[in-house]
Formats: sequence, structure tokens, C-alpha cells
Amino acid sequence: MKTSPARMLVRLLVGAAALAVVLAVVHVRTRSVDARAATERDAGAGRVVSVLVMPVERKDVPVWLEGLGTAQAWQQVAVRSQVDGRLEQVFFREGQTVRKGDLLAQIDPRAFEVQLHQAEGALARDRAQLEDVKLNLERYRTLKEQKLIPQQQVDDQAAQVGQSEGAVQVDLAAVESARLNLDYARIKAPIDGIVGVRQVDAGNFVRAADAAGIVVLTQLDPAAVLLTLPQDELPRIAAAQARGEVVVEAWSRDGQTRLGTGRLIVVDNQINQSTATLRAKAMLPNPARRLWPSQFVKARVLIETRRGALVIPAAAVQRGPQGSFVYVAASDHTAALRPVDIELVTGESALIRKGVSVGDEVVVEGQNQLRPGSPLSARTAGKAAAP
Repeated sequence: MKTSPARMLVRLLVGAAALAVVLAVVHVRTRSVDARAATERDAGAGRVVSVLVMPVERKDVPVWLEGLGTAQAWQQVAVRSQVDGRLEQVFFREGQTVRKGDLLAQIDPRAFEVQLHQAEGALARDRAQLEDVKLNLERYRTLKEQKLIPQQQVDDQAAQVGQSEGAVQVDLAAVESARLNLDYARIKAPIDGIVGVRQVDAGNFVRAADAAGIVVLTQLDPAAVLLTLPQDELPRIAAAQARGEVVVEAWSRDGQTRLGTGRLIVVDNQINQSTATLRAKAMLPNPARRLWPSQFVKARVLIETRRGALVIPAAAVQRGPQGSFVYVAASDHTAALRPVDIELVTGESALIRKGVSVGDEVVVEGQNQLRPGSPLSARTAGKAAAP
């Protein structure tokens, strides 16, 4: 059955009326949401924001370079026997502090004493022979002057004197060698340091060729720190060295504890191409033994000290499309936005070329809730909020 044109017209009119009602409802709701958002913005704009402020100061600021470092012993020696023999006695205690020249161990000296006695006996024998041939040479020279013997006999006797003198020199070297071996049997500390874990016990036969040795002796005071720095910092490091002694600090891995302060000794003569870094070595006094070999540390190198710099906390600096800026607490207790020109950020401080003045109070906490002109309640560290 076909629908008449009149019925179709009625349906279209009903649909249009329903659509108009829906659009009206949506418009009313949209205006309600917009009005609510505007009300919330107005309420937020009028809300007082509590912030933490810090004053802008002019002071001397040390500029540090930071890098990873590894503590090392200033000197480390593997104490080995220089002769073969039975280890008769050990005089050190593991972990003991010893001084250079202290007796650490004793190798059975009897074999070396026998060698010394043999060398001394041979020396005495050859010296006696030398005296005899010298006397005969004097006699032959007298007889030659009297023309009783030929010159060849005198020359032969002089050759025997030379041979005897050579034999005496060989014997003297043998005596010195035997005495040296006897001294080597007494193993002494070559440096001041701390004795490590003993590698061999008394009673064992030790050899000069043993790789492990008897013990490792480590000098911990002073300590060395090897640190790694970016190659781009080489000009600043070189300039600091040209000005004088360069201070180096070693800190714990979490950066909370300073382990020692010393000076830069050397910068490596080549750059690591694979990492674009350079190595440097520092010497740090370590009387409390807070630095230990192979310990990882955070190292800081004092490059320079900026005198009379304009300084704010680095936490106050914000960055936007137009560059860096800070919020300043104005005298009418509102937030003022100030563009700033940052010269350098070092540690927790930012050095400013322009944008703020000494005495201004910059916001360091709560900036994310601020807009220019926002009312604020400022407080400084350790003080109550301002009214």
C-alpha cells in the first residue's frame, strides 16, 4: 500500500521537530559545561598557591666536571721469592700494616750459607795463589835485570799474575752472589702498605718462578682514582691545569658521602676513540681508608670558580617555547614571569646573565600551578608562609 504525500510530509515535520529538540538539549548542556569550566578557571585564578621561594644571590660558584671513577691502590706489589727453597717461617698477619723493610718471611738459609762459605774459601785460596805469583814475578824481574833469565820467562809469570787476579775477581763475585741469595732468603716488604691474603703457608717449597707469589702488598694511603671525562672538556681541563693545582673529589656512588679530596696528577696522552672520552688520574690522601681498590666512585674535578656570579637554584628554571624563564614572587604577592638568560648550570645552581636581580625571590617549588599574576603564599626554607 502506497504512502500518500500528506503522510510523508507529516513524518518529515515530526522528524525535524525531534532533531530541533535534540540540538537544543545539546546546546544547553554544552553551555552548562562551558560555564562550569569558566567558573572553575575563575576559581583557580583566584586561588592562592603556596610556593617555596629562594633569593637571588651574587656569590662565588665553583664549577665542577663530574665523571665516573675507580679507586686504585697507589702502589701494589706481588711479593715473590727471588730464590728457590723451603718457606721456613711467615712473620706477617693477614691484613696487617707493614713498613718498607719489615721482615715478611724467611726461606731456609742453610743452602745459601753453604754457598757463601764455599765462595769465601775459593776466594781465600785464589788470593794466596795471587800473592805467590806476584812474589815470583818480582824475583823474575830481578833475575832479568841481572840477565840470568830470558824476557819470555818474565812475561809468562806476568800472565800468571793476571790470571790469578781474574780468578780473585770471579771469587769476589761468587761471594757477593752468595751473600745476595742469603739476603733474598729474608723476604722484606718493598713498600709501606697492607698485607693481603697469604698465598702459601710455611713449610711449602717456593720458587722464584711461582706466579702467585707469597702475598700481595697494597699501599692505600694515598689512594689513586682513575676517572673518565668527555673529550670535549679537554680544553677546560688543560686551562685549569695551566692555572695551578686542580682539585678532585671522590664521592660515594649515591653522591651522598664525600670519600676524599685530592689533586689531579695526570691526564692520559690519548683519547679513547670508541667512547670519545679521556682518562685522568688523581691522588687522594686516604688515612681513614674510605677508598678501596676497585671501588666505584663519583669523581668531581674543580675546573674554575666564577667570582661574583648571579646565582639562583637550578630547580627554579622553567623552559617554554620562548626559552627559559622563572617565576618571581612580586611585592603584591603575585607571580611574575621573568625570561632569563642562563650562562651555566652546575650542580644545583644556575648562573644567570640577565633576567633577575639580587634580592628577587624565585619560585623553586609549586611553579606548575602558577600563571602570570596568580596569587601566591611564599615561604622560604625553614620559615612559615608569608601572609
